[in-house]
Amino acid sequence: MTVSIETLVVGPLENNAYLLTDTTGHHVLVDAADEADRLLEWIGGRRIDTIVTTHRHRDHIGALARMAAATGAALRAGAPDVAAIASRTGVEPTGVWDGDAVAVGADRLEVIGLVGHTPGSIALVAPTEPAATLLTGDSLFPGGVGRTTSPADFDSLHRDVTTKLFARFGDEVRVLPGHGAPTTLGAERPHLDEWRVRGW
Repeated sequence: MTVSIETLVVGPLENNAYLLTDTTGHHVLVDAADEADRLLEWIGGRRIDTIVTTHRHRDHIGALARMAAATGAALRAGAPDVAAIASRTGVEPTGVWDGDAVAVGADRLEVIGLVGHTPGSIALVAPTEPAATLLTGDSLFPGGVGRTTSPADFDSLHRDVTTKLFARFGDEVRVLPGHGAPTTLGAERPHLDEWRVRGW
C-alpha cells in the first residue's frame, strides 16, 4: 500500500502544507499552516481524517483552529509541543511520539520525534514508491537542519536526524521539508559532518 502526496504553499513564510491520500481515498493534512480559505479550496470535498502538526511554531499552526472546525478531523502533534499549540490555537491535538503511527486509511505514517528545533518536533514516514518519503517539518532542509537557539538544541537536533533518519533510511528516500524544495537523504548525507562543525 502506498500514499500519494500533494503540496500547497501558503502564507507569507511560504510554508508547505501536504495532503496525503491512500488508495482508498482517505486523507491526512500535514501542517495547517496559514490561509485556511485556500486550504479548504484545495481540499475541495475531500474528507480529512487527521491533521498532523509537525511543531508548535506560529507559522505552522495559523490555520489549525479553522481547519479543525471545518473538517472535524482528529488532531495530532508531537507530545512535548501539544500544550503550546493548544495555548496558541484553542484546539488541543493528541500527542504522539516515537513508535506511534497516524492512520491514512489502511496505511500508516510512522512518527519520529526530533528534538531541537522545538521540544516536540516530529517527522512522518510515508509509505511511497519507489522508496519512503520523510515529511520533516522544520527539522531537516536542503543544506542543513532547522534553526536552533542554543548549542545544546543544535547538538540534539543534529544527533536525532543523524541517528533516526540518516542512519536508518537509504539515500533514495525523499525529504519534504516545512518550507522550500524537496531533497533526498542521499543529497544531504555527505554534509552531515560539515553541519556539525559549523554548528547550524
